[in-house]
Amino acid sequence: MNSLIMHPETDARMKFPSHRGFTLIELMITVAIVGILASIALPSYTRYIVKGNRAAAQQHLIDLAQREQQFLADARVYKDSVSGLNMQTPAAVSKWYTITIQTDAGPPPRFTITATPIAGSRQESDGALTIDQAGSKLPADKW
Repeated sequence: MNSLIMHPETDARMKFPSHRGFTLIELMITVAIVGILASIALPSYTRYIVKGNRAAAQQHLIDLAQREQQFLADARVYKDSVSGLNMQTPAAVSKWYTITIQTDAGPPPRFTITATPIAGSRQESDGALTIDQAGSKLPADKW
Protein backbone atom coordinates (compact mmCIF):
# COMPACT_ATOMS: atom_id res chain seq x y z
CA MET A 1 0.00 0.00 0.00
CA ASN A 2 2.92 2.31 0.63
CA SER A 3 4.05 1.91 -2.93
CA LEU A 4 0.83 3.38 -4.31
CA ILE A 5 1.11 6.65 -2.43
CA MET A 6 2.91 9.33 -4.45
CA HIS A 7 4.91 11.91 -2.62
CA PRO A 8 4.95 15.48 -3.97
CA GLU A 9 8.78 15.44 -4.17
CA THR A 10 8.83 12.27 -6.27
CA ASP A 11 6.04 13.53 -8.49
CA ALA A 12 7.88 16.82 -9.18
CA ARG A 13 11.09 15.00 -10.06
CA MET A 14 9.30 12.83 -12.56
CA LYS A 15 7.74 15.82 -14.34
CA PHE A 16 10.87 17.99 -14.34
CA PRO A 17 13.99 15.89 -14.59
CA SER A 18 17.10 17.71 -13.40
CA HIS A 19 19.80 18.35 -15.98
CA ARG A 20 23.24 17.49 -14.80
CA GLY A 21 26.46 18.23 -16.67
CA PHE A 22 27.11 20.37 -19.71
CA THR A 23 25.80 20.10 -23.22
CA LEU A 24 28.15 19.56 -26.13
CA ILE A 25 27.51 23.10 -27.37
CA GLU A 26 28.46 24.59 -24.00
CA LEU A 27 31.68 22.59 -23.97
CA MET A 28 32.52 23.60 -27.56
CA ILE A 29 31.97 27.28 -26.76
CA THR A 30 34.18 27.00 -23.68
CA VAL A 31 36.94 25.29 -25.67
CA ALA A 32 36.70 27.98 -28.36
CA ILE A 33 37.00 30.78 -25.79
CA VAL A 34 40.00 29.11 -24.13
CA GLY A 35 41.60 28.65 -27.56
CA ILE A 36 41.15 32.33 -28.42
CA LEU A 37 42.59 33.44 -25.08
CA ALA A 38 45.56 31.08 -25.49
CA SER A 39 46.26 32.32 -29.02
CA ILE A 40 46.42 35.87 -27.67
CA ALA A 41 48.41 35.07 -24.53
CA LEU A 42 51.05 32.69 -25.94
CA PRO A 43 52.89 35.21 -28.17
CA SER A 44 52.93 37.74 -25.32
CA TYR A 45 54.30 35.14 -22.94
CA THR A 46 56.98 34.12 -25.45
CA ARG A 47 58.08 37.76 -25.88
CA TYR A 48 58.20 38.11 -22.09
CA ILE A 49 60.45 35.04 -21.78
CA VAL A 50 62.78 36.28 -24.57
CA LYS A 51 63.07 39.70 -22.89
CA GLY A 52 63.83 38.05 -19.54
CA ASN A 53 66.57 35.90 -21.06
CA ARG A 54 67.98 38.96 -22.84
CA ALA A 55 68.03 40.92 -19.56
CA ALA A 56 70.03 38.13 -17.88
CA ALA A 57 72.54 38.18 -20.75
CA GLN A 58 72.81 41.97 -20.63
CA GLN A 59 73.53 41.92 -16.91
CA HIS A 60 76.21 39.29 -17.43
CA LEU A 61 77.82 41.37 -20.20
CA ILE A 62 77.87 44.42 -17.92
CA ASP A 63 79.46 42.36 -15.14
CA LEU A 64 82.09 41.06 -17.55
CA ALA A 65 82.84 44.58 -18.83
CA GLN A 66 83.35 45.82 -15.27
CA ARG A 67 85.63 42.88 -14.52
CA GLU A 68 87.62 43.65 -17.71
CA GLN A 69 88.13 47.24 -16.52
CA GLN A 70 89.36 45.99 -13.15
CA PHE A 71 91.69 43.53 -14.87
CA LEU A 72 93.08 46.32 -17.08
CA ALA A 73 93.83 48.44 -14.02
CA ASP A 74 95.77 45.54 -12.46
CA ALA A 75 97.48 43.91 -15.45
CA ARG A 76 97.43 46.64 -18.15
CA VAL A 77 95.74 44.24 -20.60
CA TYR A 78 92.29 42.82 -21.18
CA LYS A 79 91.53 39.10 -20.84
CA ASP A 80 90.07 37.22 -23.78
CA SER A 81 87.99 34.66 -21.88
CA VAL A 82 85.33 34.54 -19.21
CA SER A 83 87.34 32.03 -17.16
CA GLY A 84 90.42 34.28 -17.43
CA LEU A 85 88.42 36.89 -15.52
CA ASN A 86 87.70 34.32 -12.79
CA MET A 87 84.02 34.34 -13.68
CA GLN A 88 81.53 31.80 -14.93
CA THR A 89 78.60 32.35 -17.22
CA PRO A 90 75.39 31.71 -15.25
CA ALA A 91 73.28 28.76 -16.37
CA ALA A 92 70.37 31.12 -17.15
CA VAL A 93 72.63 32.79 -19.73
CA SER A 94 74.66 29.85 -21.06
CA LYS A 95 71.44 27.97 -21.84
CA TRP A 96 70.52 30.60 -24.44
CA TYR A 97 73.74 32.46 -25.36
CA THR A 98 77.38 31.81 -26.20
CA ILE A 99 79.67 34.46 -24.67
CA THR A 100 82.85 35.47 -26.48
CA ILE A 101 85.45 38.14 -25.71
CA GLN A 102 87.62 39.67 -28.41
CA THR A 103 90.60 41.77 -27.31
CA ASP A 104 93.04 44.07 -29.06
CA ALA A 105 96.27 45.04 -27.29
CA GLY A 106 96.14 48.46 -28.95
CA PRO A 107 97.24 51.04 -28.19
CA PRO A 108 94.80 51.76 -26.72
CA PRO A 109 93.73 48.31 -25.53
CA ARG A 110 90.18 47.35 -26.51
CA PHE A 111 87.67 44.59 -25.96
CA THR A 112 84.30 43.57 -27.31
CA ILE A 113 82.13 41.09 -25.43
CA THR A 114 79.43 39.39 -27.47
CA ALA A 115 76.45 37.27 -26.43
CA THR A 116 75.37 35.26 -29.46
CA PRO A 117 72.07 33.37 -29.24
CA ILE A 118 72.40 29.61 -29.58
CA ALA A 119 71.05 28.37 -32.91
CA GLY A 120 67.67 26.71 -32.63
CA SER A 121 66.82 28.35 -29.30
CA ARG A 122 63.95 30.77 -28.77
CA GLN A 123 66.53 33.56 -28.43
CA GLU A 124 67.85 33.01 -31.96
CA SER A 125 65.58 35.65 -33.51
CA ASP A 126 66.61 38.17 -30.86
CA GLY A 127 70.11 38.67 -32.31
CA ALA A 128 73.54 39.16 -30.76
CA LEU A 129 74.29 41.64 -27.97
CA THR A 130 77.66 43.41 -27.61
CA ILE A 131 79.39 45.74 -25.21
CA ASP A 132 82.87 47.25 -25.54
CA GLN A 133 85.49 48.99 -23.38
CA ALA A 134 83.81 52.38 -23.92
CA GLY A 135 80.46 51.07 -22.69
CA SER A 136 78.91 51.10 -26.16
CA LYS A 137 76.03 48.63 -26.27
CA LEU A 138 74.74 47.27 -29.55
CA PRO A 139 72.16 46.92 -30.94
CA ALA A 140 70.81 50.03 -29.25
CA ASP A 141 67.17 48.97 -29.59
CA LYS A 142 67.81 45.78 -27.57
CA TRP A 143 69.44 47.56 -24.63
